Amino acid sequence: MTAAPAPRVGWPDVAKGICIILVVLWHVVTKHAIEAPGAGPVTDAWATLNAQLLPLRIPLFFLVSGMFAARAVLVDDGSSWRRRAARLTMLYIVWVVIQTFVLALAPDLDTARATSGWELLAQLTISPTNLWYLLALAVYLAIGRLSRRIPAAVVLPVAFVVAAVAGAGVIPDLGNLWQLVQNLFFFLVGLRLRAVVERFAKSVGVWSTVALAAVYVAALAVVAGLAIRLLPGVWPALALIAVAFGVSLSVLLDRHVDVVARPLRWIGQRTLPIYVLHMMPLALIDAVLRSTRGRTTDVVEAVAPILLTAIVIGICLGVHALLVRFGLGALFDPLRVTDRFTARLVPRGGEG
Repeated sequence: MTAAPAPRVGWPDVAKGICIILVVLWHVVTKHAIEAPGAGPVTDAWATLNAQLLPLRIPLFFLVSGMFAARAVLVDDGSSWRRRAARLTMLYIVWVVIQTFVLALAPDLDTARATSGWELLAQLTISPTNLWYLLALAVYLAIGRLSRRIPAAVVLPVAFVVAAVAGAGVIPDLGNLWQLVQNLFFFLVGLRLRAVVERFAKSVGVWSTVALAAVYVAALAVVAGLAIRLLPGVWPALALIAVAFGVSLSVLLDRHVDVVARPLRWIGQRTLPIYVLHMMPLALIDAVLRSTRGRTTDVVEAVAPILLTAIVIGICLGVHALLVRFGLGALFDPLRVTDRFTARLVPRGGEG
């Protein structure tokens, strides 16, 4: 009799849900809200808050991604990781092209967009767009696979040094290339230290989470007060504290606050369509509001980012459902197309 599979651990999906919401909120504030006529102290406060969450949202996202990729990358059979990497690369290409055409309809939104074939080629290779996470994850899978036989005690310190250099602003300003370089460390931590992270998650308590929150806030204050953000090693060290807090908070929510954790888990299992789509509805909404809105108020400034974040996420999930319903689900898994094409080439009886 086959044993039932172990239930899916909930906190990583909670963490992913938190991260994707923070990603959308970041773009809502930095691409839209600060451009509103008369935007004042409340919008400035939103921008400041979002900046303090920079060490949390993407590093935590990559830590969880590394944990989910561990079995595929570290097993002897390499087919699974190659398929994942191919899927991510194709997703990046497909959605950069789609986004290029859609963003042309909203030229005032401050985000990278190709206006020529050469610019598009650069964005597909050396100058990643806001969709850089997909490309980064494909690269990280390959690096994780190639380095799998090197001890973690060697790989992780080297990756930390790379993150320290990238966090010091040494990498040339080619789109989001610097982010791709500096976040490798957190993916590799999730990949190589999955068991350690899981043990840490099991040990989480309320007071340890409060303590980590206090340490994170204090570290942010020290970094800002001493203006040492670009000192080598400061950014990855600060992000490690943020990630530990993010894991702890996600675990506590998953254990004790199901009314919050349940929707976060649900969103966390649907991050891909939100990520690839969200800049486009935001750009179109921004274009409409630019032509209609007057001066804002403190109340509008306080509520609008939350409301617009929820609207953008809702649109993304709705568009995804419609595309799948109308047979365009391959946009979110391009390997379906290549699989069907390959199946037609190979006879049913096999290659012989």
